[in-house]
Amino acid sequence: MITLERKIDFLSRADSYPESTTSVRRIETHMSYVFVTDHFAYKMKKPVKMPFLDFTDLAQRKHYCEESLRLNRRLAATVYLGLIALTRGADGTLCLGGTGEPVEWLEKMRRLSDELMLDRALAEHRVSAAEVVRIAGVLIHFYERAEPAETDTDAYRARLERNVEDYWQSLDEPAYRLDTRLLDETLRAQLRLLRTEPRLFDERVESGRVIEAHGDLRPEHVCLTPTPVIVDCLEFNREFRILDCVDELCFLALECELAGESWVGDTLLCSYASQTGDRTPQRLRAFYKSHRAILRARLAAWHIQDHGPEEHPKWLARATRYLEVAADHARRF
Repeated sequence: MITLERKIDFLSRADSYPESTTSVRRIETHMSYVFVTDHFAYKMKKPVKMPFLDFTDLAQRKHYCEESLRLNRRLAATVYLGLIALTRGADGTLCLGGTGEPVEWLEKMRRLSDELMLDRALAEHRVSAAEVVRIAGVLIHFYERAEPAETDTDAYRARLERNVEDYWQSLDEPAYRLDTRLLDETLRAQLRLLRTEPRLFDERVESGRVIEAHGDLRPEHVCLTPTPVIVDCLEFNREFRILDCVDELCFLALECELAGESWVGDTLLCSYASQTGDRTPQRLRAFYKSHRAILRARLAAWHIQDHGPEEHPKWLARATRYLEVAADHARRF
């Protein structure tokens, strides 16, 4: 059996790649390792199991690599190049793209410039309004081609309610040391809007605005090429991609707000509304931002469990900040 450590060691060496590269940079995320060479990036899924995914089986990892390629080519066809096997020869040696037995599968991608990623541009205060309008244009084209999701109004609202209750249960944990008063106030407000103004949400389904979207529209996934490219969609659970397109835009707007550039999200949403005529009520946008911020608080809190004590203050601060932003937006509906 080839251990995970041996695979990582092999893929961390420059001489392991079919093309020449001077170095390999390894990036670890919650669910994958990415090996970045001079011109390409290779993404390998971790053999992990979580409540919402199971990558412990090689066949499943291959399947979700294939799904990632299929789904990401919707918005980044020139980036996602194909599937490549890490193989073991008869003598036990590893080879990337070899003819032996596959022991792992990786997505091969064209490397994007770090300088062109939206998160970097936000941090350096160099995003232009024209770039934001171009991002909106790419997303509008994507959303308009998408088929409306096969869901009904009751199911859509029920899923949002279920999310609120799940987030509440997850975050109401003494180890996270979050402000429970603020948490309760925020999540009660979300449930109240869902239950007292159901037409706000029903109209989104009825108008065909709930679609199979990108699913993880964050600044670090947007590349500011002349025609913006959007990468790294959420591939492992289709239900998580079934979204109101304005919910997805509000997520990106929220992350821009937290980066200190709230005007970017405002411009994005205004451009979307003016180009599509889909002018949503302010309280619906506030709900979506609050709802997304609570999700991000939960993800930050989960990191507290996954990292050593030295990392806890960072993740607690992040979870607290997201909760505060969620509460702020909840006061607007």
